[in-house]
Amino acid sequence: MQVMPLYEDPHFTFRFADDRIIPRFHLEGLQAGRRVSVFKIDPGTNAKLDLLATAAVGEGGWVDLPQPLIVRAGEAFIVVPG
Repeated sequence: MQVMPLYEDPHFTFRFADDRIIPRFHLEGLQAGRRVSVFKIDPGTNAKLDLLATAAVGEGGWVDLPQPLIVRAGEAFIVVPG
């Protein structure tokens, strides 16, 4: 019997408790070559604010960003597959 999820986000959300520099991140389940867009979001409302980057998923689900993202404690971003 296959279980079907009731809800699945169409994007990936990253939230940070500490300041960080993010040169790359991992996305589970996306094929290499798929394009993604990275948006800064309001951590309280999850509203999209600014487009931060676009990139392609690499081997093993790793996304290497053209420029590292600098995030502060409490900030968040989402990655939307294209």
